[in-house]
Amino acid sequence: MNRTELKILIVAVIISITGILSIYSNTYCKEGEIWSIIYKRQIIWTALGIAVYLFISRVNYRKFWDLTYVLYFLALLLLFIVFISGVVRLGAQRWIRLAWFNFQPSEVVKLVIVVFLARYFSRKSADDMSLKVNRYGMFKALILPFVFVAVPTFFIIEQPDLGSGVIVICIFMAMLFLANVKLKYIAFFLVLSLLVLPVGWGMLRDYQKERLLVFLNPGIDPLGAGYTIIQSKIAVGSGGLLGKGWLAGTQNQLHFLPESHTDFIFAVFSEERGVLGALLLLALYFFLIQQALSIASRTSDTFGKLLASGIGLVLTIQVFINVAMNMGMAPVVGLPLPLMSYGGSSVIVTYAALGMLVNINKHRAVF
Repeated sequence: MNRTELKILIVAVIISITGILSIYSNTYCKEGEIWSIIYKRQIIWTALGIAVYLFISRVNYRKFWDLTYVLYFLALLLLFIVFISGVVRLGAQRWIRLAWFNFQPSEVVKLVIVVFLARYFSRKSADDMSLKVNRYGMFKALILPFVFVAVPTFFIIEQPDLGSGVIVICIFMAMLFLANVKLKYIAFFLVLSLLVLPVGWGMLRDYQKERLLVFLNPGIDPLGAGYTIIQSKIAVGSGGLLGKGWLAGTQNQLHFLPESHTDFIFAVFSEERGVLGALLLLALYFFLIQQALSIASRTSDTFGKLLASGIGLVLTIQVFINVAMNMGMAPVVGLPLPLMSYGGSSVIVTYAALGMLVNINKHRAVF
């Protein structure tokens, strides 16, 4: 295990342990048997994630080039299974039941889309080994890859999982830029996206519209759609500089904050550890993101470069949206904080992505 691989693993495990402690703090005094085992499940998923990390880090990342379309259609199959017979919780149908484990395919799709777009935009010509994307017209550079991205995005949004759907679209837009797609095509896509927003608004469910309206003005429904974000902002703000201490957060311990072990784990942590703790946590995420971008910059293989950059982007987007959501700076879209929030699918997929990252670092000068 080289130094980069070890450093990334250590930082990921520190974040995971921090998440487990926050989940325990959030659930240990709640009534019901299910709450007493949630943190134990998170420990198991973290152990499985570390095992996946160690395994993937030893699988040459170029094998994912060969398996790209297999992974893509497997991801579509999993989304279709969810659509037909997935587990329904809190009005959303997002999971496949695997024994005691509820598996969420949309988490896998995020990583698969990164792999797919990294391959699509790194195909090289035989004569000069330069990126063909520089010579693509609008169909190949924009429309065709968007069709491949739009199909899984549709299934995800229909679950409904607006947050993961938004992440996939953000990944697509960022990968267009990283792949040096002509700026006029990217600008066209952005303008078109703005033009179809009214149509998208009409397709949203009522509770999703309420969340967006509450983001603009939480006071319009303080006991309904605005309740969670108001309580989250109180929790973050009441932590002060050093926090109230582990197991001592009032918003957390008195159960004022719904979904505090999943989407709003950052608010729980901030209340207990304060501004300094929150900044240290963000510094750990910044380290992982910086490592991804650093590995990408040192990688000569275009596929590896785009794959490493895409992994860094996924982490960046998810951390930014989740933290902004907890602070009332973004709409509530049901998005976990990587490695911190309760949920096996997110933990395992994040460790798998980090495993890909360190393998790219191992082989970055080979191709």
